[in-house]
Amino acid sequence: MLVLFPIGKARFFQRLAKLEYLRKFDTNQKKNHKIIAVMTKAKYKFNQETLSYEKVTISLFVKLKRLLTYLSSTLVLAVLMAVVFLQYYESPRMKVLKKENQRLLTQYDLMYKDLGSLENVLDDIQQRDNNLYRVIFEAEPIPSSIRKAGFGGTNRYSQLESFSNSELVTRTAKKLDILSKEAYIQSKSYDDVLKMALNKEKMLASIPAIMPVSNKDMTRISSGFGFRIHPIYKILKFHEGQDFTAPTGTEVYATGDGVIEGTYGNKRSKVSFGQWVVIDHGYGYKTLYGHLSAFNVKKGQKVKRGDVIGYIGNTGCSVGPHLHYEVHKDGRPVDPAFYFYKDLTPTEYEKMIAIASDTGQALD
Repeated sequence: MLVLFPIGKARFFQRLAKLEYLRKFDTNQKKNHKIIAVMTKAKYKFNQETLSYEKVTISLFVKLKRLLTYLSSTLVLAVLMAVVFLQYYESPRMKVLKKENQRLLTQYDLMYKDLGSLENVLDDIQQRDNNLYRVIFEAEPIPSSIRKAGFGGTNRYSQLESFSNSELVTRTAKKLDILSKEAYIQSKSYDDVLKMALNKEKMLASIPAIMPVSNKDMTRISSGFGFRIHPIYKILKFHEGQDFTAPTGTEVYATGDGVIEGTYGNKRSKVSFGQWVVIDHGYGYKTLYGHLSAFNVKKGQKVKRGDVIGYIGNTGCSVGPHLHYEVHKDGRPVDPAFYFYKDLTPTEYEKMIAIASDTGQALD
């Protein structure tokens, strides 16, 4: 049934045209949208009120916001992909570096074991140096506190602690430093031993090795080294030398090469050794000759083994003419009986020891 509205003729045809246009628009809507999508950079939208396409304008702020959003999203995605890739996949360069790192760790481990072997060899050398070479040349052994001294002060290995395998690297570096120091000390010790070997002949001539008086029949030996009764105070006192009885004026000989350190005392002195001479033989040896009646040397004079340095007397704290003879090694008195090896046969040496061991009264 057709219903007619009382509207004007012109308005009726205007609405009819609009309805026709909308029908055609609905039919071709998809096609129109495609045309808009492929148009140039400018974008358009359809305005249903005006039945026309209007150009879409985008502000600069919106453009920048979209750009930053796109870039940030892309960056985050790229980082995530890189993390996942590096976590589960290794690049050729990473594989090469990993193999090289493993090879270096193996070499460090082998180096540490080799350093242990070198340490054992060095310990053996040090033992021979202290107990053989230095004993032969009568030199003091090098204390272990010097040979094994560590490295104090600041942490020398702090720069190695950042490595993933820092314990092995640091341990190897420490052992290498210690062995280097021990090897240096040992090389210096061998330098000293070499000098001592080159001076062996001179040293043998300087070491006290004969008796200070002529004593072929072994009758002049009196009190020896050790505790004896003091002849005046009658108390037990340590006797630091050996006494030789002989008439006043008997010649006294230097027992080894050396330099006269000094001539001391005077004939009127009633204390100590009266008049005495001290010879510095070098190599830590000194000898003392006490109760002399006269000197035959002066301070600073060089003497040879067997030279006459003075004459037996009865000066100082003495109860009869005799020579008090002492041997000092590195500042400490030692038994002179150990230094008569050039004068005595084994049989004579045993006889001399028996006489010197008499614990009776000393002569000074």
